Parts: sequence; structure tokens; C-alpha cells
Amino acid sequence: MLPSSKSQTAGPARRRRAWVVACLNAALLAWHLPALAQLGFSGTVTATHIAELSKRFGPAAPLRIADWQKTLRALRPAPGAERARETDLLGAVNDYFNRNMAFVDDLRHWGVEDDWATPADFVGSGGGDCEDYVLAKYYALKELGVPVTRLRITYVRSTRIRQPHMVLGYYATRDADPLVLDNLEPRMLPASQRRDLTPVYGVNDDELWLERGGTSAYQGGAGRVRLWRELQDKLRRQHAE
Repeated sequence: MLPSSKSQTAGPARRRRAWVVACLNAALLAWHLPALAQLGFSGTVTATHIAELSKRFGPAAPLRIADWQKTLRALRPAPGAERARETDLLGAVNDYFNRNMAFVDDLRHWGVEDDWATPADFVGSGGGDCEDYVLAKYYALKELGVPVTRLRITYVRSTRIRQPHMVLGYYATRDADPLVLDNLEPRMLPASQRRDLTPVYGVNDDELWLERGGTSAYQGGAGRVRLWRELQDKLRRQHAE
């Protein structure tokens, strides 16, 4: 059967559309790179790294990063203005990542069994697993001025999904019942109301705790956690690119 005239012209038409889309994407990337090369620590992102993310995850990667940084800037107080309540910042950051990022397990997303992605890689790629949600929230809140002494990246056992999981704990005071920020549960609930979670250990910039029978036992520096060390190395490499 001879091809129809419509099918004969479809190939060139598709190529023209693809060329136009490629030009538009390149223009968008060029527009965003200068601004995105000067971001805060929650995802110090260089133009080189953004270009790599765009190549791997498509032209939406720099746009996702731009939206993320726009959101963080909007949460910062204007000069001389009163700073937002920490619980309001917690809610805004928790909702943003839970709403905009897709859950993807490490093996399918990164090709390894277990990986802690930097916030830039998580946002640029459009998704990640529970650790990536927690790390992005942690660094965003840190950038917004929440003291890391009130934040704890917490490895837990979850009866809901019957496997290890990770959440972010916020401690208003050192011994407070922490609020739990979780990608599986949209509400920020006190840990005492999360009967489905059993904490195992917690970490922040400087400290490591083991959780036993409802009490936290200080274990020294966070550097004892291998994946935490690897994450810091990745952040330094991204900053140096």
C-alpha cells in the first residue's frame, strides 16, 4: 500500500516541531542559568550542574529548580519585616515538596540500592524516595533560618508500609514531642500520634542519636553515618563545579 500524502509529510512536520521545541527549551535554559547559578546552600546549584540535570532529565529540570528557589525566596522575610513563625515555614516547605515531587525508588531513579540525593538533584530530576524528601525539607528549612538543633533527619520503621522509612522531626525545644514531616502523611502530626512509626536513629549537621524506648542517646558526630558523609561530598562537588 502506498503511504498517504499525510503520512509522507508527517516526518518533516515532526522534525520541524521538534526543532522548534528544542530551540524554545534552549532559550528557557539560557534564560534561567545566570540566576540559578547563585543559589543558597539548600541546593547550591551551578550553571554546569543545571545543564547536566537538563541533559539527563529534560528541559523541565531548570524550570523545577527555578520554581523551588522562587518558593524559598517568597518565604524569606523582606528586609525589616517580621520573620514567619517556624510552624508556618514547616507547613509551607512540607506541602511544597510533597505536592510537587514524585516518589521514585533509588534503584529505578538512580540505578543504586540506596542513595541520598542532594536537594538540587531531587528537585531537578522531579522525584526521589523518602530520604530525598526529608533532605530537601531539611536544607530548605535550614536556609530559611530554622536552627538545625531543632531539626532531626530520622530513620524509622513504618508499620504502614512495612519497611524502613525516613521522616523529618522538628523539636520546638530539646525535649519536645517532635512534629513529623512525612511524604506519606500530608498532616504534620506530633510523633506521639504517629503510632505507625518507630524511630531508630536521628541525625542533623553535627550530631547523631540512637532512639531507644522513647529516649534519645547521643552518639557523637553525624560523620559516623556513611550516607551522610557521601551527601556532604556531593554537595561540595556541586558547589565547586
